[in-house]
Amino acid sequence: MRTRVDWEKPVRRIEHLIRLKSFPVAFKMLEKKEMLDEIPFIRRPGKKVSLCQLITQVRTFDWTVGADPEDFVGPVCPSIIGLTELPELGFYDGTFRSIVWTKTRKDAIAFEKAIPRLPAGKNEAVALAPLVYNPFDPDIVLIYANPAQMMLLINALQFENYEVMEFSCVGESSCSDAIVRCYQTGKPSLTIPCYGERRYGHAQDEDLVMALKPEHIEKALKGLEVLYRRGIRYPISYAGAETDLSAAYPMSYGGLDQLEFIRGKDKRLLIGVTGSIATGKSTVANMLEELGAPIIDFDVLAREVVQPGKPAWKDIVDYFGKQILEEDENLNRKALSDIVFNDLEKRKKLESFTHPRIQEKFIVQLDEITSNDPEAIIQVVIPLLIEQNLTYLFHKLLVVYTPREIQVKRLAERDRISEEKALNILQSQISIDEKLEYADYVVHNDQSLEHTRKQVVELWEKLKGEQEKK
Repeated sequence: MRTRVDWEKPVRRIEHLIRLKSFPVAFKMLEKKEMLDEIPFIRRPGKKVSLCQLITQVRTFDWTVGADPEDFVGPVCPSIIGLTELPELGFYDGTFRSIVWTKTRKDAIAFEKAIPRLPAGKNEAVALAPLVYNPFDPDIVLIYANPAQMMLLINALQFENYEVMEFSCVGESSCSDAIVRCYQTGKPSLTIPCYGERRYGHAQDEDLVMALKPEHIEKALKGLEVLYRRGIRYPISYAGAETDLSAAYPMSYGGLDQLEFIRGKDKRLLIGVTGSIATGKSTVANMLEELGAPIIDFDVLAREVVQPGKPAWKDIVDYFGKQILEEDENLNRKALSDIVFNDLEKRKKLESFTHPRIQEKFIVQLDEITSNDPEAIIQVVIPLLIEQNLTYLFHKLLVVYTPREIQVKRLAERDRISEEKALNILQSQISIDEKLEYADYVVHNDQSLEHTRKQVVELWEKLKGEQEKK
């Protein structure tokens, strides 16, 4: 079976970001049991099994497995996934559930009726495999993780187009809460593995399980990537139960005073200006400046804070060594860039030296501008504004847009590099198309300067109108 999606890259990335201990499981119902023979490397049980055993064989043994109703030990498992009907005798009359799990048969009847099941008669077999190997196009994907990992996964799924995730657990046979509810609703479904899955499927004490539709995998990865860039990572570091949390709290919890100081109570209007490499941010910013919008340029501030002898310069040299210096003691930016380009931890270290100092200079310049003109429309140009999660600072966000293919050509010409290398550089950042999703205003800078200037003039009128609303 050929798959429509290459799952290896997204699955491996998710495994890395939240340190999964077992394989995400591709789960597929098959109309005919003969279809099992079309799946490469498939193993048939050869003995009576439970559904949770099959899941465990996949997620921990790295097997591809398949089964039809005759392979299961009794009707409970196959009835949940619609491979057979559940017999009235012993089940819907409450007999078997009441042996262990309920006080009376009446309670057991209610229990049995509450368990969600796929409709019987539509399918004849089920196949499961590690999703990373592209075994087939799955109906759903099962992910097993601990509560901390699941919390991050939920946050990732909720990052865009937020929706409350509903949790359910029928108790025993809770595989139905993940698998069947996901089939029925099309939404991610989280539950606690039941006693049986721990007894027979070896789910661990800390395990939770979530079922997702395949299209949610890319959404989860996208959310996890953004959260990672914002410092939300697994394992979660401890701030300390008895310490002063002032320094550890993010702006959203404890920085309202700073936010109020930056945005001000006057009629200033702060516009965050961003884009991507070679989209023409400076061109647009200069046009706006001509119309009356002063510029604070983070690239300029970044160069100022690393001048020889400055605190950030000293921190960088102490950490990276003198091999990143030119003969005149200035930083060799290319050498430093080559070091941090593919090393996320070193990049974060470099940012920890520079970003606080840049922020300080930003505040100083902002105060100077607003002291002279409390009604200024101020543009703050930050190439990595979105990547550095600084959108919250501004009243509005402007994205300067140029299609990827034009970016590649411009960057290759500007830096005298190959288009292949230019593309690799662009791919290390959030794509310009994704940045559009954050924008309040967009200037398209892919035609003539006159075309760009016309948009900037129109934008200026909109900004003045926005300021009047304040």
